[in-house]
Amino acid sequence: MKKKKPIPEFKTEAAEADFWAAADSTEYIDWSKARRTKFPKLKPSLRTISIRLPVAMIEDLKVMANQRDVPYQSLLKIFLSERIQKERGDLPARQS
Repeated sequence: MKKKKPIPEFKTEAAEADFWAAADSTEYIDWSKARRTKFPKLKPSLRTISIRLPVAMIEDLKVMANQRDVPYQSLLKIFLSERIQKERGDLPARQS
């Protein structure tokens, strides 16, 4: 088995991200020894966006969210997530 290259020291997280975006990790890491793990408390990075929606659509979202006892923005994220999964083929279509 070929000896792996040492992983360099990085001054910033951005420098590390740039390195791994361009590097072939198999030259640095023996993936045959890797184990799957879960990070149950890891939260995804969030980015605030601004989106213009018709007032009626927002009101409908608020009514549906109230029926489910969740904030309307959370319900909107759920709807978007389900649609993205459906478009990618990760989720079967709902039966009406």
